[in-house]
Amino acid sequence: MKVDVNAIKSLREMTGAGMMDCKKALEINDGDLDKAKDWLREKGITTVAKKEGRIAAEGLTFVKVCEGCKRAIILEVNCETDFVSKGDIFHALVEEVAEKILHSGVKTQEEAAALTQEMIVEATVKIGEKLSFRRFQLLDYTPEEGIGAYIHMGGKISVLIKLNKDDPEAAKGLAMHIAANNPLYISRELIPAEEIEHETAIQTEVTKNDPKLADKKPEMVANIIKGKVSKVLAESTLTEQEYLMVPGQKVGDFLKEKGLKILVMTRYLVGEGIAKKECDFASEVMGQI
Repeated sequence: MKVDVNAIKSLREMTGAGMMDCKKALEINDGDLDKAKDWLREKGITTVAKKEGRIAAEGLTFVKVCEGCKRAIILEVNCETDFVSKGDIFHALVEEVAEKILHSGVKTQEEAAALTQEMIVEATVKIGEKLSFRRFQLLDYTPEEGIGAYIHMGGKISVLIKLNKDDPEAAKGLAMHIAANNPLYISRELIPAEEIEHETAIQTEVTKNDPKLADKKPEMVANIIKGKVSKVLAESTLTEQEYLMVPGQKVGDFLKEKGLKILVMTRYLVGEGIAKKECDFASEVMGQI
């Protein structure tokens, strides 16, 4: 049946549910607002909508590798509290979401979110917190290529890498190094030009404010700036970092020695980039009185 736009608007105002959920509820219930409202509650959609304004910055990252289908996934699912993230129900949800996406044909975040929406909604109702499926990456690899996977601190950090050839020991060590050292780029040539320009601008201002460089020749100052930029960028470039597994050796030298090349590098840290709500506990308690 064709659903009246005004009915959808009314149902949204009553429940806070999304437009498509309201449209579906009305279609299933022949346009009856009360039945549609009950249907949204039964499906847990109304409960989820009420939690939309809350911040979910805790949660888990996770990696799963399917050797049979030569595919791997890294993902992040969020919740509101660290307590929930440690629970069995939430852990099971994250693994179920990973398994579902891993064996699907989805390519975009929107497709993955639609595929897992029902699981997220059901878990939200069961757990009682806002949950969100934040991000994922799928990697396909050939029998000749290698996959490195590592989960740190029970899922606070996860790393997934793809190598040009299969070397399980090296792949695991490199993934652990990436988890600990958080490189932003695999190699110097992959650093965007704008990032180099941005760092150069910062270091230029730093040198202008350094009284010890006031009398230096412009070409000397330029070299100092170049050196400072290089040092900063080296700290965030994987191949230029000292390899944790082989002290004294750069990661780039280790890769060259092994004949390895990192084709893909992904590192997820739970909640990174999410603005967490600052809570004054005393004020919150007083507000409830």
